[in-house]
Amino acid sequence: MPRYRLLAIDIDGTLVNSRDELTDATRTALRRASAAGVRIVLATGRRYSRALPLAQPLAIDAPVVTASGALIKHPADHRTLYQATFEGDLLRDAMCVVGEAGYEAVLYSDSYGEGFDFYCARTEVEQPELADYLAQNAGCQRLCPGLMADPPAGVFAGFSTGTRAEMLVLGDQLQRRLPGRLYTHVLRSPRYIGYMCEIAPAGVTKWSGVMRVAASWGIAAEEVCAVGDDVNDIPMIEAAGMGIAMGNAHAEVKAAADRIAPSHDEDGMVQVVDWILK
Repeated sequence: MPRYRLLAIDIDGTLVNSRDELTDATRTALRRASAAGVRIVLATGRRYSRALPLAQPLAIDAPVVTASGALIKHPADHRTLYQATFEGDLLRDAMCVVGEAGYEAVLYSDSYGEGFDFYCARTEVEQPELADYLAQNAGCQRLCPGLMADPPAGVFAGFSTGTRAEMLVLGDQLQRRLPGRLYTHVLRSPRYIGYMCEIAPAGVTKWSGVMRVAASWGIAAEEVCAVGDDVNDIPMIEAAGMGIAMGNAHAEVKAAADRIAPSHDEDGMVQVVDWILK
């Protein structure tokens, strides 16, 4: 058996290239790793419904860690293996901070089987970043007009969106007002124009999600290789037995990594597989 028994892979900026393509070279490399006994786990900030199209062509018989660790589901039958929860009034308190700062939130729900992914207060908004997100995900929402004052049950994570500077300030405000109770980070998906301040209960990260899956297989942290490019990948890159940043990764991600692979447009995952099989 190879030293690294589990390969945890981010999707955007890592598994797929800048054109959102899963290349034949990357697909072949991952099949080679799987044939050698390495478990492949996708660990993404994407919603489950948006991660599913990548899990299926790879024929991965493994849970998918989505929403940056807040929801883990198995693509074979869509069963939920883990869903994060906000204790008490934490989510309501967080929405109070978001609302006072002048933003609205999108809140994720484990409702793939019901045909929607998230709640929003309304679909007609003036803020360009939120309008862009809602327009690109039309039909994936369920309206909840009172969302900001009384969030619906079953929410496991969410976000607000705006400029990078605005979202960094919002993240600081959430941490200052609710110290130690939330996990927040600010990033931008290549699909959208805005930056997202993502909000989850404290301790819920991609790494916590990966380790839930690894523990079910008897795999230790030092037997995990984790690969990513953005700030929500840092917890798993720092904690894994080998943490790898893509060549296109942010500087702080590269600083946290043990190795730096070629970029996602250079099929960097091929190099990653070569490393772990050696």
